[in-house]
Amino acid sequence: MAADIEQYSRFDTPDQRTAQTQLARVLRAGAERSGLDHGKWSTQPQGDMEFAVLPPGTSEQLVLGEYVTHLTAELGGYNATRRPAERMRLRLAIDTGVAATAALGFSGPAPIAVARYLNAPEVKRALAAAASASLAVVISDRLYQDVVRSRFHGHDPEQYRRIHVQQKGFAGYGWVRLPGVDPQDARESCPDTPEGGPRPPARTAETEQPSFVQRGVHGTAIQGVIHGSVIHGVVPGGSGR
Repeated sequence: MAADIEQYSRFDTPDQRTAQTQLARVLRAGAERSGLDHGKWSTQPQGDMEFAVLPPGTSEQLVLGEYVTHLTAELGGYNATRRPAERMRLRLAIDTGVAATAALGFSGPAPIAVARYLNAPEVKRALAAAASASLAVVISDRLYQDVVRSRFHGHDPEQYRRIHVQQKGFAGYGWVRLPGVDPQDARESCPDTPEGGPRPPARTAETEQPSFVQRGVHGTAIQGVIHGSVIHGVVPGGSGR
């Protein structure tokens, strides 16, 4: 999972410091109000962005449901006290899969997918077009099909719009939601990718058996299960995978 402040460069230096502090606060508060222990997340702060690998067994339903709801509320409460130019708006990308520690952070198909979803122009346009929104959430097609489409735990597919993301060698479908925005308005700001639209090629890193090496130890990840000795390899929200 990764969260990024929209148009962070518009802030001056003192406001950037404030924005970073508030980003850390709302992410932590949203987790705590949802019953998630943010202290157990493996995080990689990057100034205006935080990437996080959640512990194995974390409920995908909880993250897509209560966590997004409480994060939206925390953002709304903060923005209500700020001038329009000082509002903080976030993009949040979520996927489930294999992640492993690396020299400068994390490696694996899930971190790559999250990074591509987070910076997809389609997601940025959706948030820019919805002036009242404080948060744009984009999830992988895998999460949508497994959790949202089945309406598991009350998730509503009508809240999501499908997009096709293709950048830096990655291609795949994602699903965008603008919490607190009327679905019809969200549909206008982020129209669905048609069924006859571009078909993304299969992600090689997921269809093959990805191997990784970390400081001399080897392992192989097959369908989200780690075999062998690795320093750190987790499947965020990957219960049952």
